[in-house]
Amino acid sequence: MEQLTDTRSFGGRQLRFQHHSEVLSCAMHFSLFLPPQAETGPVPLLTWLSGLTCTDENFVQKAGAQRAAAQYGVAVLAPDTSPRGEGVPDDPQAAWDFGLGAGFYVNATEEPWAANYRMYDYVLEELPALVLASQPLDGHRQAIFGHSMGGHGALTLALRNPQRYGSVSAFSPIVAPSQCPWGEKALGNYLGADRSRWAEHDTCELIRRATQPLPMLVDQGSADGFLEEQLRTPLLQAACAESGYEATIRMQDGYDHSYFFIASFVDEHIAFHAKHLV
Repeated sequence: MEQLTDTRSFGGRQLRFQHHSEVLSCAMHFSLFLPPQAETGPVPLLTWLSGLTCTDENFVQKAGAQRAAAQYGVAVLAPDTSPRGEGVPDDPQAAWDFGLGAGFYVNATEEPWAANYRMYDYVLEELPALVLASQPLDGHRQAIFGHSMGGHGALTLALRNPQRYGSVSAFSPIVAPSQCPWGEKALGNYLGADRSRWAEHDTCELIRRATQPLPMLVDQGSADGFLEEQLRTPLLQAACAESGYEATIRMQDGYDHSYFFIASFVDEHIAFHAKHLV
């Protein structure tokens, strides 16, 4: 693991690293904010998953999360959104909604994606193990959140691994990838045509199966241009109502899909997680 940058921020340190991923078979970058409390002992770890086309740096540079993370003493880990590099396959038409920058946080089983596109294992196992072994972090206090494709990733990873995460939140998540164009393209290519295999990566389906509920917060902007076709928040509301899953789902009037929306509410999300990471 090679440290690339170390930038002071709100009394803490914004770090960026490069390492070789055995899971993804390529070099990867990730960012990590350590709050000032990390100088005196291990702190909770909050993992952020970004959306389509993003890298590990978008959230770090645009969301303004460092202030709240420093206030509440929480580290924020931001991985990249897909494998990258020479030999890593991309969308054949170079579309932005699949391939590089669009790993969808699944373990691909189909060729040519299976060798590299294993973001589920990378986020759940390899990357946390790497940072927990080298940084002042408390692995027993972890939570996860994300945006859009990353909101999908955060919700599905948390619902499948409630013993790992103490809470989960999302901005503008893709809640039913089995029922939207982005998800159908990604899951169909990464996992194959058998839709029964997609259910393990569909938040609405996982909500219906959940036996160990987690504290959950979801914010969705009412002016989000992707809401009706791609994000489909009403399906999540219906799944929670049908199954009795308690979640706070807020429609934020006039907000869109951008980082202006995320920056407006990220402090509340970090405070939400800090409350459950005691």
